[in-house]
Amino acid sequence: MQKPICRLIALIVALVIVTVPAWGAEEIKTLAIGARAPGFALPGVDGKVHKLSDYDQAKVLVIVFTCNHCPTAQAYEGRIKKLTADFKDKGVALVAISPNDPEAVRLDELGYTDVGDSLEDMKIRAKAAQFNFPYLYDGLDQKVSKAYGPVTTPHVFVFDSERKLRFAGRVDNNERDPNKATSHDTRSAIEAVLAGKPVAVETTRTMGCSIKWSDKRDSVRQAFETWAKEPVGIEEIDLEGVKKLVKNDTDKLRLINIWSTACGPCIVEFPEFVTMNRMYRGREFEVVAVNVDPASRNDKVLAFLKDRQASFKNYHFASDDIYPFIEAVDKDWLGAIPYTLLVKPGGQIIYRHMGLIDPLEVKRAVVEYLGRTYK
Repeated sequence: MQKPICRLIALIVALVIVTVPAWGAEEIKTLAIGARAPGFALPGVDGKVHKLSDYDQAKVLVIVFTCNHCPTAQAYEGRIKKLTADFKDKGVALVAISPNDPEAVRLDELGYTDVGDSLEDMKIRAKAAQFNFPYLYDGLDQKVSKAYGPVTTPHVFVFDSERKLRFAGRVDNNERDPNKATSHDTRSAIEAVLAGKPVAVETTRTMGCSIKWSDKRDSVRQAFETWAKEPVGIEEIDLEGVKKLVKNDTDKLRLINIWSTACGPCIVEFPEFVTMNRMYRGREFEVVAVNVDPASRNDKVLAFLKDRQASFKNYHFASDDIYPFIEAVDKDWLGAIPYTLLVKPGGQIIYRHMGLIDPLEVKRAVVEYLGRTYK
């Protein structure tokens, strides 16, 4: 009798494993067509709290779940701005909501952006991209996003005057090139609702980055643990090696940082290069650090690099004659450190800065060269 009982128990356990979501995970469903818009009261990049009732006068309410970091979301920013402008005087209100928990976004998921998904980062992106629509933050508890159930960023929800959902899906059917889109789903839905007609296609699949629900924070922690185990080393480099380094005979954008352990600003900004390495190294990008301490400090330099988890390429230029080195790095460099360069393949310098960097400025230069969207 024991074997049948054991088999029954095993079957029950197997069914539980198959049918129950992962421990701690929450099943989130997309709002059904015909459902009423869930209420919200969310902070916006304008410093105000926006409520669903603020848009009561609109004939049509369009809610777009989007975010800063996703390349697909960035690809659609211009089209969302155009929808806002085209329908502004026709009784249509468009509101964007970022559903992501910023602490659930890994650094290596930020390879197409210069900012993360925090409210402060949203303010930076909204200003830089000149958003003409409210941009609201739901990353604190994600209750509003869970009520609507977006699958990706972007994901559009179109509501009629009674705030019943009439369309849920994509903006159009070509994320990479708006000129090649043949099905303008959101625009068609808005026009149909304004005309009092049925929406021909009420739902579509969406393409984009997954929503960064809070249960993904563990993935972020695991990533940092993995990066901390990466080997860190340093090699000697001579003047000819420096010249080759700046020539950049590779297919990668190369960030070169000249630094010293005796330089306060160098120490302060160094972690930013570690972060940039983790953000962009999955693309055609690399970080190279060149230390100019005396040879007697080599052990201390290596200890510093290991402590900062600097797993990119590190060099030590230990010659007492520093002026040929300065000339080899950049003829426009006056010699003060830290000194940071962005060098295109072939040796063209597209960014140079002497002194403490503005991390956002460097990241912006990197991502504007590499591109914000898929190509």
